[in-house]
Amino acid sequence: MLVKYKKSFEKIAMGLLSFMPDAKEVKTLQSIIHSYENDDNWKLFLWKEEDVLGAIGTRFEDDKIIVQHISVTPSHRNQGIGKQMVLQLKDQFGDQYFVCPNENTEDFFQYSLAKE
Repeated sequence: MLVKYKKSFEKIAMGLLSFMPDAKEVKTLQSIIHSYENDDNWKLFLWKEEDVLGAIGTRFEDDKIIVQHISVTPSHRNQGIGKQMVLQLKDQFGDQYFVCPNENTEDFFQYSLAKE
């Protein structure tokens, strides 16, 4: 289930975001989390089953939701969790916004969501 990020999930979220190619350094991760906590246009969602297994970071811009970060714990990859996160975003916001990738998530959209 997709849930909104809360401060209590900060370390888990930083760990998940650290799998993104542009977010390896602690200062970079702290800056990204800071943006999700303080910029009204940036929203971070977590995929939670029994544990938090994934994160999807978005930026709301005009009529678009730009997916700028998407990550799943290594032990749960290739199970469709990333795809489920995007589909739930589309279900929640699809009437108002077009969900699209940025340069960091474009390959994921192209290969994982090609059938959507």
